[in-house]
Parts: sequence; C-alpha cells; structure tokens
Amino acid sequence: MFAADAASRAMGMELLEAGDGSAVVRMTVTASMVNGHGIAHGGFVFTLADTAFACACNSHGPVTVAAGADIAFVAPARDGDVLTASARERARFGRSGIYDVTVLRGETVIAEFRGRSRVIRNAPEE
Repeated sequence: MFAADAASRAMGMELLEAGDGSAVVRMTVTASMVNGHGIAHGGFVFTLADTAFACACNSHGPVTVAAGADIAFVAPARDGDVLTASARERARFGRSGIYDVTVLRGETVIAEFRGRSRVIRNAPEE
C-alpha cells in the first residue's frame, strides 16, 4: 500500500517496517512544513501519524480505511527534526479496529494519535 501512496512519499516519508498490526514511518520536517510560528504545521504531523496508522491497519491484508482519528500535540517540531511515527494495534473486532500512534523526535513525544479503522468489502470507487 505504501508504494502507491504518492502523498506520503512526496512529503519524504519512509516506511521502516510494517506487519502484524504495527508500522513505523519516518519523516524529516522541511522548511515548507513550518507554519508562521516557526514550528511544524500540525497537519503534517497528523499526516505522518495517519500514514503509520494506515500501514498498520492494512498490514492484515483486506483494504482498510480510517473511520476517524484524534491527535494530541504534545511538543513542537521544527525544521530539520526527524520524526518517527510508531503505530500499534490495540484491538480488532468485526470489521473495525483501534490503533495508537506515537510520534517521536528522538525520545521526545511530539504527538499521540488514536485511529479507528474499518475494513471495506471493496476498494473505493473513483
């Protein structure tokens, strides 16, 4: 799935590992990702966490999409920071799942994300 994710790859994300309901994705914050306060725009941090979530919930095989997600921003990231998002499955039930993603800069927590997934029977129509 990640190989076909042009948006995440265009942001410089790298999939480090994925399988069995988990995934790790890395991204370096660039100058174009920084907002007017000089910190990484929250949307970019969210997208990194969302990408790790997507890779984790799709690691089981069936096409799985987000049913919803929440994020708590804990600390700022800045231009040049290398962020790593680690996703892990918390529960799967029926066609639904819950996944937690921690975004780190080294050992510092930048954000905590919780995603809710839904397996779809067929791929989305265009």
